[in-house]
Amino acid sequence: MNSDRLKPQPRAGVEDYPLAEKHPQDLKTPSGQPFSAITLETVLKGKVPGEDLRVTREALEWQAQIAEAAGRNQLADNLRRAAELVPVPEEKILQIYEALRPGRSSRTVLVDLAAELERNFGAGRCGAFLREAAEAYFGEPAGKEPE
Repeated sequence: MNSDRLKPQPRAGVEDYPLAEKHPQDLKTPSGQPFSAITLETVLKGKVPGEDLRVTREALEWQAQIAEAAGRNQLADNLRRAAELVPVPEEKILQIYEALRPGRSSRTVLVDLAAELERNFGAGRCGAFLREAAEAYFGEPAGKEPE
């Protein structure tokens, strides 16, 4: 999957929202189709692979910039964490979800998942989030495991 689907743009602002209306020519699907090619008709005719119904990292980053410009920093952080999770397999996301449920995991499991996300997917924000959860749940520093 090509990760260069959104043309480089100047930093997005609130005037760029909604992207699908203001910049449809710049949005691409994960396989590279123009966003405008995704219509109910093309989906019903089977001309759109399931992969193309997913969001791209670039579109989420652009949305994060818009949220930031609107003063919605927490939303921007959430969108950037979501962008990091785009390449993560669904099974791994479900494993992380289960591990984050209170009483369902250990500090070690959360820290190991954080390291795996960072190592395998470059998901530093998500890794930090899991370490923060480990610290909140277990009251211990969320750095590296003690030796």
